[in-house]
Amino acid sequence: MTLRSLSFWFGASIVGFFLVIAVIGPWIAPYGESEAAGDVWLPFSHEFLLGTDSLGRDVLSRLLYGTRTTISIALIATLLSFAIGMTLGFTAAVMGGFVDQIISRAVDVLMSIPMLIFALVVLALLPSSAVILILVMAILDSTRVFRLARALALDIAVMDYVEAARLRGEGLGWVMRREVLPNALPPLISEFGLRFCFIILFLSAVSFLGVGVQPPQADWGGMVRENANAIGFGLVLPLIPAGAIFALTIAVNLLVDWQLSRSGLKRVR
Repeated sequence: MTLRSLSFWFGASIVGFFLVIAVIGPWIAPYGESEAAGDVWLPFSHEFLLGTDSLGRDVLSRLLYGTRTTISIALIATLLSFAIGMTLGFTAAVMGGFVDQIISRAVDVLMSIPMLIFALVVLALLPSSAVILILVMAILDSTRVFRLARALALDIAVMDYVEAARLRGEGLGWVMRREVLPNALPPLISEFGLRFCFIILFLSAVSFLGVGVQPPQADWGGMVRENANAIGFGLVLPLIPAGAIFALTIAVNLLVDWQLSRSGLKRVR
């Protein structure tokens, strides 16, 4: 087994583990998501395998619930960002002209605003809900997807088979779905993994700052914020959800590197 295939299986195992936990976590959690099960900041024990947090809640239970919340919100936001970005990117590249200029300039304006600052302002003004959080992250991240999708589609749109489809009278939707998308798919799949990692980190950041997932609902970034003061007492509680963030993002990056090497693409940072 080569080193690259070993890294693939290692990454796939970790990602698979987190996906399973996201599905079954709430059913195997020993306590409720917001249940005060004991005293505050209890150490590891047979009753509380990962101890308790600043409110006496079981850290393991909240980590299991938080895995589902973090992964589901990040996955939905990534899928929505790709749906928006790919649709606009392919449309701009295939139609060109005035349509391309309007969409591209609008994306440039949105990208000129720092993402975190823009998200903090919007999330602070709008009602706190998972739907609002997903929409904000998806719209902001779709600008990056748009740039890649448009660049790929511009190269594909000048190919002979696309010109032949246009001469046959095929519509815009048919050309994007049957000609552009299949040829742009390999780099977009790799980009999906990278954008998913970014949204995981972005979601954790806004939750840490208090405008993301709201308590008592658990998510990884919020768990770090809730137990940040434990570091001053020599406790490792904030490092547990931080370690989950680290493990998942590294594992997804290993899969992305494998996909890039398999398709012969170069990774652009």
